[in-house]
Amino acid sequence: MDLLRFITAGSVDDGKSTLIGRLLYDSKNILIDQLEALEKSTKNRTDGSVDLALLTDGLRAEREQGITIDVAYRYFSTPKRKFIIADAPGHVQYTRNMITGASNASLIIILIDARQGVVEQTRRHSIIASLLRIKHVVVAVNKMDLVDFSQDVFNNIVIDYNHVAERLGLKNITYIPMSALDGDNIVDKSARIPWFSGKPLLEYLEEVQIDQDVNLTDPRFQVQVVIRPQTEALHDYRGYAGKVISGVYKKGDKVTVLPQGIQTSITSVETGGEEVAEVFAPQSAVLQLADDIDISRGDTIVKTDNQPRVNNELEVLLCWMDDKPLISGNKYLLQHNSRLVRAMIRQVDYKIDVNTLEHQPVEGQVKLNEVVKAVIKTAVPVVYDPYDVFSEYGSAILVDETSNSTVAAVLIQN
Repeated sequence: MDLLRFITAGSVDDGKSTLIGRLLYDSKNILIDQLEALEKSTKNRTDGSVDLALLTDGLRAEREQGITIDVAYRYFSTPKRKFIIADAPGHVQYTRNMITGASNASLIIILIDARQGVVEQTRRHSIIASLLRIKHVVVAVNKMDLVDFSQDVFNNIVIDYNHVAERLGLKNITYIPMSALDGDNIVDKSARIPWFSGKPLLEYLEEVQIDQDVNLTDPRFQVQVVIRPQTEALHDYRGYAGKVISGVYKKGDKVTVLPQGIQTSITSVETGGEEVAEVFAPQSAVLQLADDIDISRGDTIVKTDNQPRVNNELEVLLCWMDDKPLISGNKYLLQHNSRLVRAMIRQVDYKIDVNTLEHQPVEGQVKLNEVVKAVIKTAVPVVYDPYDVFSEYGSAILVDETSNSTVAAVLIQN
């Protein structure tokens, strides 16, 4: 059974909490004690209904008490697929939270209030989705019950959002009219929206094809640990364990170890403790090579005829996540998958307005939640692909050397 990670985004009171609650409730993914507590909390509602928003509003209450929760994750499953929902706040002051939640998402659900249409926060969430290259977008036009399930209202929102999507280069967009409060087009197709011929939300989430999102064309394997059992039975064994980030590896493949640039070949591929004919993304595997090479954690094994870039000066987009401001010349650690290198922010070129995508001059220091274009200098070369070519191998984080806290999300551009 495969796994779909997605994030929900919307303006205040667009019904995001109710939507998540409805998905969990109607798909029967709420525990009995949770349901009893929910019913008890809403027993005084005049219509006798259950307030599904309370399933996630507890987290919002914690935020109001000053407790920091970057991203809340909800897990549920159906017979067809497992799901992880990243629930991040949508306000502009929580840009870092949304980028954190969206960084591993294959799909984003952007909620639009049918009464309000496309608003500023809709555009900002769409801009973040485009910056992060999220491959699938669902535009959920919610609260259709408050506009009498008008097809004209829905069609006008589709037209307006299409203009936003074209400007940002968003693709694979699906529009669904719904009422999260009443469950219309959430799990079951709504009889109150007969003019809509598409699938309800859960059915779409179960069937959306994400297999092609895995890059099987460009082989990338980063070493996490070198295995040397040093036993009598395995006296000469030397295996390189890690995750196949992309592509396919087979016995006999001609490969190059980067950043050293040493060429060799694969003599064995293993997964699950057994030798196999091939391994492919996103499997964990152990590779054995024909030559004894000085390889350590963070080194990359690639096909000789398909190599990424190697550089120690990187043009990047940074989303600053720390309360302390960014200052050019400061030193940090760059964590690129399993490779950790010392780095310095050499210069900051400009700031990106996350509401308009406009480039603005940086006046003074870069502050929390700001997105900037910068240049990073690393102590040793980094092996990477540009983020817009291959997001999983073009992303990293900056870590404060003193506190070990994550201070920035990094999207490598050049």
